[in-house]
Amino acid sequence: MHPSIMVALAIALPLTAVAAPTWQNVSSEPGKRIELDRTSIKREGSTVEAQSRMILDKELIDIRSGAPYLIIEVITRYDCTARNANTIKRTFKKDENTIVRAEDLKGNDLPVRSGTLDDKVLREVCRPPKGTQAELAEKANEAATQLREANEALLKKEMAKAQKATPIKTSENGTGKVEEAPKAAIPSIRPSLKAAAEGTKADTQAVEKPLPASTAAATPNEPPKAPPRPRKPVAPKTGNTPSNEGYMLELVRSEPIRPKMPVEWSYEGAGGPENWARLDPRNSLCGTGQRQSPIDIRDGIKVDVEPIQFRYRPSRFRITDTGRTVEVHLGDNAFSLTGKTYTLQQINFHRPSEERIDGRRFEMSAHLVHRADDGQLAIIAVLLERGTENPFIQTLWNNLPLEKHLSVEPPSASIDLETLLPKSRNYYAYMGSLTTPPCTEGVLWLVLKQPVQVSPEQIDIFGRLYRNNARPTQPVAGRLIKEGR
Repeated sequence: MHPSIMVALAIALPLTAVAAPTWQNVSSEPGKRIELDRTSIKREGSTVEAQSRMILDKELIDIRSGAPYLIIEVITRYDCTARNANTIKRTFKKDENTIVRAEDLKGNDLPVRSGTLDDKVLREVCRPPKGTQAELAEKANEAATQLREANEALLKKEMAKAQKATPIKTSENGTGKVEEAPKAAIPSIRPSLKAAAEGTKADTQAVEKPLPASTAAATPNEPPKAPPRPRKPVAPKTGNTPSNEGYMLELVRSEPIRPKMPVEWSYEGAGGPENWARLDPRNSLCGTGQRQSPIDIRDGIKVDVEPIQFRYRPSRFRITDTGRTVEVHLGDNAFSLTGKTYTLQQINFHRPSEERIDGRRFEMSAHLVHRADDGQLAIIAVLLERGTENPFIQTLWNNLPLEKHLSVEPPSASIDLETLLPKSRNYYAYMGSLTTPPCTEGVLWLVLKQPVQVSPEQIDIFGRLYRNNARPTQPVAGRLIKEGR
């Protein structure tokens, strides 16, 4: 009986249903464990398709969505004879019921190395199923039929070779005729039902280490042929270099191995507001702070607030496209409140407005950032609504840099910050934070109640640069909000 045929038949036997949990633990290692869903196993010849998953002890960040995940589920197709694997679907989950991202893969078959996590999964899914004596007898008969057909084909092939053999000149008799060397006896290849039945009970080692298909059974007249030297596996063309741990750990990276670059904070994607606290330990307040900005301003107590003493005057300016907003630096400008003077540091713009007033969000907002001598920050927020053209804004837009991270400092143009303020200087006041990393708290917010008009064209110009650079509103968390009456 041809050994490779027996191995292939043993692998091809169908799996009988077994009472087992949906997820079966395959391997537990520090920081992770591997589980197999036995109900998902599908067999077709020597190929097995199964679903498995890796459960991590600590969350990782998905590089594409920027969301955290703990579970990676994969559907993998295994070639039990060649010991190859090909992952065809991958799903990242935050928990059992929350899917972060799913993707279909079109990779190549990759070799499974011994001792890896994938090797353990392969051993489980490729393990020959067990059955009753009647099932084994039926499978043995099926195997015998297939072997008989295979042997008949082999017999015909050997006989055809013998008929085409070239005569070999050995001696000449008295008549001068050439005698042919006797033909080698064709070995018996009668199928053995007993051997077929035993083949169905083969140990899993026959699956894990199959004999090469080209190795033939030894016969009395011919020594066994030496098995061919194993060929080195061809490197896959997917661009991913498998790790020494195996494909399951490869899934954690889900990207080709490349130098790890820091993710910079932004307003969407992996660097979005929900991940600011994870990007840098210095940003921890972005996730844990209890006095964060912006907020939806409502239910304030109406009181007589102290008027803001503005000391704004016309000055030259420098305008910069920072890659996250448009930032303006002016000359000597300041305001005073409650006996403290705050000096203007810079102005920055957001679209839409970061602040909400009773749930309403405005087209844009301008934040005038000030600092006192003792280091305390105070930000005056000017709400911008759609309306007529604003001369102050137009002067800035006329001098916008042509590229990001560049600055323009017009030699003759100047602006008067006083003209950006509304006629009514009444305001809301609360304690909050910076709305950008590191989200420093202890910032005094003064939000002017009356909005200022800007034209649709001026809004669209900023929108072409930054369609959304506003942090979502944060919990008020019981903070006191004063509203000037």
